[in-house]
Amino acid sequence: MLAKPVPWNLIIASDLGLLALVRAFVEGVCQVAGCDERITHAIVMATDEAVNNVMRHAHQGHPEATIQIQCFLHPDSIEVNLLDEGAPFDLAAVPHLDPAELRIGGRGVFLMRALMDELSCQPRGERGNTLRMVKRCRPEIPISKGA
Repeated sequence: MLAKPVPWNLIIASDLGLLALVRAFVEGVCQVAGCDERITHAIVMATDEAVNNVMRHAHQGHPEATIQIQCFLHPDSIEVNLLDEGAPFDLAAVPHLDPAELRIGGRGVFLMRALMDELSCQPRGERGNTLRMVKRCRPEIPISKGA
């Protein structure tokens, strides 16, 4: 069995003003991994939605709570885990929405499901969850010049 790669980590306070930092961090990880622009955009957008949801819902009223963003680079995918300090969350209870339905809000999980190849959430004891998102991708292989 192969060992899980060492994660790239970012730990932030539950402050919506830090979303730009999260986006820059995840974009940087994707660039190191050699992801193309389309894959990078999908991962950044899904992570932004997930962190936004944690801050607005799981950590509502708890600005001192932190979020840890872990990025794992695998040979054929990028895995992003969000570790929050919120109450247990049942992702399966969130309905699969009709994309044509007009409504305000409630699109975060829909977007994460649409943008990522895998999405799951596990409780971490009495408080906290681990949201796991995986995007399969083939890193760009630089073409060497010369003989």
